[in-house]
Amino acid sequence: MPQVQRKDLPPALFQHLLDRIQERQIDARQLELLARWLDGEPEVPEGPWYRRFPRMTVCGEGNLIKTFLLPGQTPKGTSVR
Repeated sequence: MPQVQRKDLPPALFQHLLDRIQERQIDARQLELLARWLDGEPEVPEGPWYRRFPRMTVCGEGNLIKTFLLPGQTPKGTSVR
């Protein structure tokens, strides 16, 4: 199983993630929790997956994070820890 890619993201994807953080007003605490989770080098499935945090859900596919959702928005894929 792949690990989440943290470096050398495609520029358009990186901009998309920054836009979602701003648009959805994801606070610094949630991003800190995400960073700590990523520090553990989590393995994720090849296909769609998501990881819930208290005030956001991170959605990805394979080794890439694809977007951030707010509570109440429904993620697709496999839940990961």
